[in-house]
This record gives sequence, structure tokens and C-alpha cells, in this order.
Amino acid sequence: MAPRRLNVLVYIGTGTTSASVRHCLYTLRSLLSPNYAVTPVTEAILLREPWPPTCALLVLPGGADLGYCRVLNGEGNRRIGEYVRRGGAYLGLCAGAYYASGRCEFEVGNAPLEVIGSRELGFFPGTCRGGAFAGFEYQSEKGARAATLRVDRAALKTDGDENDGAGDDGGGGGIEETLTSYYNGGGVFVDAHEVKDRKVEVLASYDDHVDVDGGHEGAAAAVVLCHVGDGRALLSGPHPEFAPVNLTPQPGIPGYADLIDKLRKHDQARFAFLRACLRKLGLEVNSNSSGSDVGGGGDGHATLPKLSTIHLSASECSRVSELLCAWGPVIEKENGEEHIRGETDVFQILTDEDDGLVMADLRPSLPTETDDLQQQGQQQLGETGLIDYAAVTKTLVAHEKALPSTDVTPRFNHKLYYASLERFQRLEDGAEDWGNVLMYGDVVTSTNSLLEGNPRFISKLPTGFTFTASTQVAGRGRGTNVWLAPPGGLMFSTVINHPAYLAASRPVVFLQYIAAIATVEAIQSYDVGYDALPVKLKWPNDIYALDPTKPAASKAYVKIGGILSQCGYCEGSYQIVLGIGINAINPRPTTSLSDLLPPHASPLRLETLLARILTRLESLHAQFRREGFSENLERRYYRHWLHTGQAISLEAEAGARARVLGITRDWGMLKVEETDAEGRGTGRTWTLQSDENSFDFWKGLVRRKQ
Repeated sequence: MAPRRLNVLVYIGTGTTSASVRHCLYTLRSLLSPNYAVTPVTEAILLREPWPPTCALLVLPGGADLGYCRVLNGEGNRRIGEYVRRGGAYLGLCAGAYYASGRCEFEVGNAPLEVIGSRELGFFPGTCRGGAFAGFEYQSEKGARAATLRVDRAALKTDGDENDGAGDDGGGGGIEETLTSYYNGGGVFVDAHEVKDRKVEVLASYDDHVDVDGGHEGAAAAVVLCHVGDGRALLSGPHPEFAPVNLTPQPGIPGYADLIDKLRKHDQARFAFLRACLRKLGLEVNSNSSGSDVGGGGDGHATLPKLSTIHLSASECSRVSELLCAWGPVIEKENGEEHIRGETDVFQILTDEDDGLVMADLRPSLPTETDDLQQQGQQQLGETGLIDYAAVTKTLVAHEKALPSTDVTPRFNHKLYYASLERFQRLEDGAEDWGNVLMYGDVVTSTNSLLEGNPRFISKLPTGFTFTASTQVAGRGRGTNVWLAPPGGLMFSTVINHPAYLAASRPVVFLQYIAAIATVEAIQSYDVGYDALPVKLKWPNDIYALDPTKPAASKAYVKIGGILSQCGYCEGSYQIVLGIGINAINPRPTTSLSDLLPPHASPLRLETLLARILTRLESLHAQFRREGFSENLERRYYRHWLHTGQAISLEAEAGARARVLGITRDWGMLKVEETDAEGRGTGRTWTLQSDENSFDFWKGLVRRKQ
């Protein structure tokens, strides 16, 4: 079984421009969230990581295609081409379109800018020639214009379209015959109308006179859809992903204000066109976006939610005061304000006793000056074109008097959480402390990153301190994986201080296995009717469930969660930040626990599930400290995992066939045995580390990571 394709990968590496990346990420997130995770990726990921099986769309935005050639020619293009031919989707915008054509001819005869040559991908089997309009300058808006496009509405229709493709007066999502799109240096697809057998469909042509020869008289193709094997590639010379609300005024460029005004007046048509283009690529576009709403109410950033206030609370309010005292040496006081300046982030500390702070009226967003900082995204971009969240001060409110009310944290009921925690602590041996101090944010960057990236901030945190959030805008995964995690998932990180003297007999690597056991057992002991939920473990750190959309006999599994363990060292202990993410009650983008529940089962509450996992995790950790990874823990791990006896191949051993035996109890490595042609064990074994190897359950392949 192949994993569901839920990732939209936007290339942000060598050759891209920050403006193109920024517009691409914002607009695609507004159109595709929460159905897909729109994620930035570098050339290293495209070259080395196993991204194709879960990728719904690969996007190469604007920039300079020679940069793409320099880092992706050869292996990168082989991977991209194979991905598309096997049913994948590719979106090339401006430079990404030149790059995916058979030949690039750019500014021929203009020596400083001229680029001529064949291209390896060749999704469009001809030449992309540009600039379509004269005046282009690198790193400048001087050549930008609002290009008029004539649309082939019939070509844009897809099965299931509810409208007939006719235009409307701005809101029904209809496709207009003509529209305006931002343009800056894009090309014309030469003779695209003459490609036979419908391998190329022209979706839109330039309605204005172009300054290069487009081949077929009077038909300068601007946007084409190319059928490549079982996949599709949509290439665009102009930039339909550029929203006028995100364009920065250019007072020094004559006519630029008129350009923005023209784009704004016709924004609905542009947006409807882009929606239709994504549907042609087979993507499911959300239904709650319109052109004027890209970026939300005109600020251009609704698709990246504003960071919220973080709330610190405890089962007993005195614990909050104790933690503030422990933080005393690292709290800086200046002008009546208190800050902890971590290595990566700055936290402003407030309390519910501060004068003038009325908790019922506390906005979920950051203070006005920080809101302004986020809204000025163009001024807070790093080299990748993403908002520099480290530059945003995080506001942390310490609740020393009472728990936050649901008026303050509407997505998280603190009273329900602490009541559930107390109930489950009574049921679990050795569960007394974990989760008693909790930090919660409605919208944060990443619970793991905010802890792990700030040793000064977490140095005084007790074992079991937990940080949870409803939404993460820069969630962390294994390797370089980053994603936006929407509401409905349970996402939290717990601090574990593991004494260094225990490291030899109680290796830190086993904590991810302990967490996996705790997660599955907590889910299955959540309440009556949960014990039969088909939840399993995939080595080394993923949570899978039997796919409810497939016949039970097929034994098709889908990922519903993962575990990330990051380790540092502080004052004689390894300080582990253990992150756990579970698709709990989120309806999209993939299967969640709520989809598995039988009709008679009680509804799942995130607060209660968090309390259940923490209490089981604390109990298992106490057992691990006493016994190590004992036979009992080993049996419980194997009871839930997917791999016993599984046949695999070893890439690092010339494709040798093997079967999975288990994990070693000394250092937690995967143990496999070579098999002969009949599948019998030969006695030769290997042990594989989880941080050096990638185990693909669906392909039965263990390969050494590059």
C-alpha cells in the first residue's frame, strides 16, 4: 500500500527568490489547507529524502532556472521526472516553467541576461521562450506588469465542476474569459497549440502583444498542462500565485501603483483561475477562500496564523510560583518588564496578578507591536522567504491565581485537563507528577523547537513539564521535515531529565520506544470501546492505524502520529524533549482517531487524551528506570508493532534479503536476519540504528541514510 499523498512541497533552495517563495507558500496554503501540508523543501531533501510517495504536488517557483540546473541536474531531475511519470503532479512558475521545458531561450541577444540551452525534465516537449515582455531586470520590479490572459474555460473544466465555467460578478468562483496576472520575466510556450494527442493543453494565452516569437501566429501560450506518463505538469509563464495584497509598493517605479490597482480589481478572476489550475492537477482545493480573502482580510497572512499568547498553569497554582522562582536567575528585568532571553527565542513574562491585566479580555494574539512585526512579513524574511519567527517575542502568562478560563483558551479546557490528569493518576502506578505543570499556546511555532532551542529557558524545568498547542506553524519532524499542523491534532512536548549515570544501563534511545508503547496503550485504555482500536507501531517512532476507508481484510495501514526525541545535556543529566503528535479529532488532512471510533464510544477530547498519555508515559518511564528495557516492556512493544517476521531488503548490503527479528535490548537497534531464496534464516544478522537508516514499511526496504 502506498501512503496517502498529503504533502505539497515548495522548493526554496538554490535559484529561488524570497518573494516568489513567499507568495507561493501563502497562496497555496490559503487554497489547500487543511487538505494538504504545504511545506518548504531544499535541494538536499529532493536529492536525499524519500519524498515522492507522500507528495501530492511539487512546486518550483520563480527565480533563476540556472540555479535549479546547477543543483538538480542528474539525480534530482531523475527523481522529479520519475515522480511525475508515476502519477505525481508538478507546478512550475516562471523560472520553474523554463526549467521544466525541453529548451530554455531567455533574452536571446541580450548578452547580460541571455540563457539558452536544453533542459533535462522536458515536461513541455518544446521551447519556453522569454521574456514574453521586454524590460526584465534581475532582483527588480522594473519589468513587472499586470499581464492580460485569455483563458480556455473548457480546458479548465474538470469532472465534478458545479459551474459551467462562465464568469460571474465576483464570488461564485467562476472562471472569466480574461484575467490579469502579475508577470515578471516569464516565457511563452512555443507552438504549444500544435502539440498533438492532447499531451499538452493550453489553459491560457497572453492577450497582449508579446515581444518574442511564440510560434503559432496569434497564439502565445502562457499556461500549459502537460501530460507526462501517469502524471501532470502545469507550467505558467506569469505568476498567478502573486496576490496584490502581498505586493510591496515601489514608489520609485513609474506605474507600479497602477499595476497593483489593476491586479486588485481583477483579483477574483485570478484566484478562480488558480483554483481551477490546481484542480486540473488533481488536488482538492478548499471551499472557504476567495481572491479578496487571500491572506485574510487583506493583510496577506491568514494562512500563517499569528502566534498566540502562551499560558503557564499547574494543578496547584503554587507550582507556577515555584517555577517562576526557579527561573529567577535567567529572568531579566528592565523598564518594568520581565524577559527570558533564550538562545533562539525571547519570552516576555506576565502574570495574572500584573496590574491592569484582565485575563478574560486577554487577546489570543500577541501584543500590537508584535502583531505589526508579523504583518510586516516582507521585512522579517530570512533567505528562504519565510517569516523569521525567532524575531517575534513570545508572550508567556503565568497563572498564579487561577487556571485560564475557556474564554481565554477556547480550544483547550484547562479544568477538564487537570481533572482528567488527577483521575488517571489514581489508576497508574508511579504516575504522580508528569503534566502537573503545563504550558499551552493556541498557535505556536513548534512545541519541540521552543523548548529544545532554548536551553536557558528549559534548564530549570522539572521532568514531566509539558507544552501543548492547538496549532503549530513550524512543526518539527525527523530530519528536515517541517509542516503546519492544524487544529484537531494532539501536539505536545514533554521534558525528561535522564541522569547521566543511567545512560549506560538505561540508554536514552529507548525513550522513543517507551513513548510509542505509552501512546498506543493510552489510546486503547482511554475509555470503554477504545480497547479494540486498531492502532500499531512502525519502527522506530511512528503510530499507524488500520485505514477505515479500506476493507478490513486488506490490512491497509495509514500513519496517524509520530514521535520525535531530541536530547541535550544539562547539569549531570541528559535533557530530552520528547515530542508526540497524534491526528486525534482533526477531519483533515488524513485519518484521525475519531474516524476509528465505534458508534457507542464516547467522543474523544484532546485534554483527556493528553492526560491519559502522560500518566501512562510516566508509569512506563518509572518502570524503565527500575528495570531497563525489560522482557515485560519488550513484549508490550512487540504486541503493537507491525514488523515481526517482515521480509525486507538491505540496500547497504547489495540488496540482501532479510527478515525482521526485533530490536536489541542493549542499544535499541533493529535486528534482522539474512534469508535464503526460500525465505529461511541463514544465521547471519545485522543491527541497524534508527538514526542511520530509513525503514520503509510499505516497500519492505531498509536502506542506509545518505
